[in-house]
Amino acid sequence: MKLAIASLLIGSAAAFAPAATPMRNSALSMSTETTTEKAFAKLPASVKPGVVTGPALVDLLDAAKEQGYAIPGVNIVGTNSINACMEAAASYGGPIMVTFSKGGGQFIAGKSVNNDADQASIAGTIAGAKHVHEVAALYGVPVVLHTDHCQKAWLPWIDGLLVASEEHFAATGSPLFSSHMLDLSEEPLEENIGICKDYLEKFAKVGILLEFELG
Repeated sequence: MKLAIASLLIGSAAAFAPAATPMRNSALSMSTETTTEKAFAKLPASVKPGVVTGPALVDLLDAAKEQGYAIPGVNIVGTNSINACMEAAASYGGPIMVTFSKGGGQFIAGKSVNNDADQASIAGTIAGAKHVHEVAALYGVPVVLHTDHCQKAWLPWIDGLLVASEEHFAATGSPLFSSHMLDLSEEPLEENIGICKDYLEKFAKVGILLEFELG
């Protein structure tokens, strides 16, 4: 069972859950088909082209839930796949979720780089996120910067990314990442929830949303 917790608005957690409709649309398929002009599907006024974080992300997830569409999430391994995601979103008219894995971050840094303390995974993921911040607005699409399943042994990776978001928040008023996912489903339930609670409190201070998996 997977839950998503919005650090700024707990009631918006349902935005990650499937919409109660017979068929789900993708936001990418909801562009105007009768003209050559692409249009986002009734995006909230708070959601602008570029990286979406904090209250604007909560608004986006709530809108997706209410309108019954999914936001595609793609695991990337470099700037080429990041750009392909944003190009697809721009072509079809919808927001996109660019998702980093620990291994994907390491790949961005270079597989020859030592990763004994997750330094390559941290550096590569941060580099990829900064790339998105620099170019997302050029594509004219809202982008959710997310990290995928992080098990307990990989928490130092998230810790390193949190430091980067804290620094970015201090400089800009927004975090580097939109959201993170913790997958502690192999741990006892109470420990799982306890760790997630600790991270939720840290994330809330800089406007990062948390998704977690119970099992």
